[in-house]
Amino acid sequence: MQSLAILVAVGGAVALLLFGLRLVRDGVTEGFGLHLKLALSQGTRTSPRAFVSGLVATLGLQSSTATALMSSDFVERGMIRPGRAQVALLGANLGTALTAWIVSAGIEALSPLLLLLGYVLRRQARAAVSGTGQALIGIGLVLLSLTLLGQATAPLRDSAELLAFLGLLDNAWPVAFGVAAALAVVFSSSLAVVMLVLSLGSTGGLAPALAVVLVLGANFGGAVPPVLATLAAPPAARRVTLGNLLVRGLGCLVALPLAGQIGPWLEGLNLVPAGLPVAAHLTFNIALAVVIWPVAGRIASALPLVLPDPPAHEGDGPRWLDEAALDRPEVALAGASREALALGDTVERMMRLIMTAFRENDPAPLAEITRLEERVDRLQQQVKLYLSRLGPGASKRDKRRIITVLDYIINLEHAGDIIEKGLAVQVDRKIELGLRFSEEGYRELDSLFLMTLDTMQVAQTIFMSRDERLARQLIETKVRIRQVERQSAERHFRRLRKGHPESLQTSSLHLDMLRDLKRVGAHLVSVAYPILDEEGLLVESRLKDADDT
Repeated sequence: MQSLAILVAVGGAVALLLFGLRLVRDGVTEGFGLHLKLALSQGTRTSPRAFVSGLVATLGLQSSTATALMSSDFVERGMIRPGRAQVALLGANLGTALTAWIVSAGIEALSPLLLLLGYVLRRQARAAVSGTGQALIGIGLVLLSLTLLGQATAPLRDSAELLAFLGLLDNAWPVAFGVAAALAVVFSSSLAVVMLVLSLGSTGGLAPALAVVLVLGANFGGAVPPVLATLAAPPAARRVTLGNLLVRGLGCLVALPLAGQIGPWLEGLNLVPAGLPVAAHLTFNIALAVVIWPVAGRIASALPLVLPDPPAHEGDGPRWLDEAALDRPEVALAGASREALALGDTVERMMRLIMTAFRENDPAPLAEITRLEERVDRLQQQVKLYLSRLGPGASKRDKRRIITVLDYIINLEHAGDIIEKGLAVQVDRKIELGLRFSEEGYRELDSLFLMTLDTMQVAQTIFMSRDERLARQLIETKVRIRQVERQSAERHFRRLRKGHPESLQTSSLHLDMLRDLKRVGAHLVSVAYPILDEEGLLVESRLKDADDT
């Protein structure tokens, strides 16, 4: 019975640790998710910046898995080079090790203060403040879980059974490695396993070499969840997470036979007061970054041999408009909705091509824009005609959904027009004339591109899920885009007054691109209005009443 109680106590402490990490991740995403995405994408133009961006993003999100998934998504969309993504994940791995060092630094006494402060901030309306509050609650729970974990493992100090079990593992390193890796996969967190190993080490029965082996297993297992999460993704995204798994696997393959020398050496150095497992976690990831960084580009170049791209075969016609389903409105509307999503994917691809041309100063991606816009026009027209034949036999609910689908595809078609006739022309002009924006102006436009792409993805999700919370966030994003556009224009005029040569050459181009990016965002945000209107959350006018002024 005592063994069962200890097992339950340890399991509960680990569960609280994982829950706290999840709160931190969700809170940071809610308050600063877009800023983190912008930082990760913009911070990958050079390898050092990519490394730092991955590290910072992981420290904020408390999850190298989240950073890996963001990086793979950016590679898929052509926003990060594959080699830079691998460097960013080296930084993410080190970020996880630094997190282990921070949370084990004996600051558990701060837990009540963080919980109280987090609760107060969480009750605020602003997303950034509320998200910060949730993150602080999560950190407080993580620190509390470490206290509980220490208390739960205290009875094990004199446990003959534990000493015997650890002795068996010490004589079977591959088994110990596999156990730690499996736990990291189940927990989706290498940090949780390292903290568990740290608690077991406090019992005094954990040999230095075995501690290193368990930490290596946790590192390898921590790279598996991103691979599993991207199994259904395109090869470009899967290559990023697979590359990270291979890199960690190679590192473990080299370090595992040397655990007998590494463990006592690290214990003798006493680099980290928190304990040997944390020191091993930090040392492994620092060494991995030093060794892999110079060859990250070559690794990324070799991965297409393992995961090649499928043959290109994209049809321009509708795929889900079933004529036989017209007498079944729900089925027909489901097909039309899937076509609307496909249309949204095409518009997003157009924006990605524009952004690639803008960033790389390469006109090649622009060649596909016109064909994609023609596809958008044709598909939008086909969906409209299909839905017009559905109207007579549809219920009131179905008719509302018809209007929603029609409104969405019309706004997508308008967004495609702006991309083709506005942004594509402007980027082509920039490339053809060899124009260069000022460094500040380039960053402003690049940020607005990323915000627009993020808006596209959220709009697609809202269209299918009709999630009220996401709809409100999308409206807030529109306000931020409008603010960014206005502030960028004001800063541009200040640069003009100071006589910056780059700003003088690109003045009309800069302002036109700001305007068109804002217009694209406005068309995408329109998907949120029907949802909020049904909930009575919209007002008729943005004008203040005379009595309020």
